[in-house]
Amino acid sequence: MQATILNANQPIMPAKPVDERPCSSWPGLPVLAATIAVYIAATVLVSRGGRAALWTGVALFVAGTAGAAGLTAITPGEVRVVQLFGGYRGTVRTTGLRWVNPFAVRRKVSVRVRNKETPTVKVNDSDGNPIEIAAVVVWQVRDSARATYGVEDFVAFVNTQSEAALRHVANSYPYDNVDLSRLSLRDHTDEVAHELAEEIAARVVPAGVDIIEARITRLSYAPEIAQVMLQRQQASAVVAARSRIVEGAVGMVEMALRRLSEDSVVDLDEERKAAMVSNLLVVLCGDRGTQPIVNAGSLYQ
Repeated sequence: MQATILNANQPIMPAKPVDERPCSSWPGLPVLAATIAVYIAATVLVSRGGRAALWTGVALFVAGTAGAAGLTAITPGEVRVVQLFGGYRGTVRTTGLRWVNPFAVRRKVSVRVRNKETPTVKVNDSDGNPIEIAAVVVWQVRDSARATYGVEDFVAFVNTQSEAALRHVANSYPYDNVDLSRLSLRDHTDEVAHELAEEIAARVVPAGVDIIEARITRLSYAPEIAQVMLQRQQASAVVAARSRIVEGAVGMVEMALRRLSEDSVVDLDEERKAAMVSNLLVVLCGDRGTQPIVNAGSLYQ
């Protein structure tokens, strides 16, 4: 027998998924009123005595019990999945008191919006650095039939698939990247969260669940490398700041030389220009205050 290899990027679907369909139901208040009337009539017949009245009263009691057994109260945010003799008959979404087949099994499924915060997991980013990450997932049951028959426990299924998707997305990007052309977990949180929501949505298709939103709630380096990575971030910030300072200093020196030449303030040879450039760069790029030296002689002394 040849094994079947599934693509990890494709959701696993049942061979014949059961899709939700409406189930026939009737207003429950008229049935409730009729059931009360039947119970009253049965009580009166039984109290009169007599074989015919007794059997008629018992029959009315049975009919009233069957009518009462079919009454189902459906609150907003809940549905009833109706199953009769092992087969799916449909889903009742109409709220209020409804009446369905009394022999049917009615399973309550909540379609309210839920949120799930994943536990903080330790994974390696795309650079191999251990990080700690967690996310919150907002979801809602869309197809009650798939949620009931497609998976064993749709709540546990969503929790497990959310954590698996979070690990996969965290492995796909670096925590921090100096190259702005690439996405990183820290600098592109919205983009990463959008991809996380899409991946979770693809994974939970068999459960009939819609993913409304996914957000990263915790992101940090693992404790064993946090101090080293902090020093690296500080060094990168210092290098970036120095680069901006040098870039600005070069522009100021270039402007100063051009203005001196255009306004004919002083005629400098190449050696004096080099000395002036050196002095200006030291003054502009130095991280400490400089002490000026006043030349009381000529320019060349």
